Amino acid sequence: MRQARGRLEPVSDSPALDARVLLADTLDTSPGWLLAHDDETISTEAEEVFLERLRRRAGGEPLPYVLGWWEFHGRRFAVSSSVLIPRPETELLLDLALTDLRRRRLPTRLIDVGTGSGCVAVSLAVEAPPITVVAADVSRPALEVARANARAHQVGARLQLVQASLLQGMAGGWDLICANLPYVPTERLATLAVARHEPLVALDGGPRGTELTRQLVRSLDDLLAPGGLALLEIDEDQTDELIGVAQDSIPDAAVELTFDLAGRPRVLQVRRSGGVD
Repeated sequence: MRQARGRLEPVSDSPALDARVLLADTLDTSPGWLLAHDDETISTEAEEVFLERLRRRAGGEPLPYVLGWWEFHGRRFAVSSSVLIPRPETELLLDLALTDLRRRRLPTRLIDVGTGSGCVAVSLAVEAPPITVVAADVSRPALEVARANARAHQVGARLQLVQASLLQGMAGGWDLICANLPYVPTERLATLAVARHEPLVALDGGPRGTELTRQLVRSLDDLLAPGGLALLEIDEDQTDELIGVAQDSIPDAAVELTFDLAGRPRVLQVRRSGGVD
């Protein structure tokens, strides 16, 4: 542990925690167990695995990729370099989606656009049964990760995976659309550490960072059912532009922002008029 902390200090803001999580995961135990058993001797095989994982983390690889999993909304999800690492701020989008689902009458048509690891889609399927969730992504490797997560959480039969760019080729009439699309401006990617390891297809939002989100918002008039809701995770610098696009696209829609725990606008909500409360 002392050796590991020293090696991780140049690349981590929490080297002791990273080292503890890596060793606990390697030994298939908990970080708390390590604290209570610091005089234990580990096997040579476990030591070799730990040192290899430590080498990867010390080289700058994100901890979730080294572990092969990360937590989201209290559940563990498999991740790989093909998908974006789940972020706590995206849990806000999930909470808003669950709130909307619980006020609706079944059946409900629901789609998660740009599903990545499937953390949102799978969580919705787990927490709001018996709904079938459609999960779309342009990346086939990402969809395979989502499929594995659906099976791990025993909702594989209720998750329909579709390879598509946004909702191209799909019929409208969606009651709920969730989307965490790429929203980083292209020129900013070179300055971000996250862009060195996580997939650019999940980060690059075009020159202004709004290219894909604008396309989706402009298509909402054809996609949302009466009373339908679109929940879009956005960057705080994009609010005015995207609110304007939403109001132009569906003039009678209710458009509002939801702020995260840091007080930043995080989720754009676009609700079409009509439907049944």
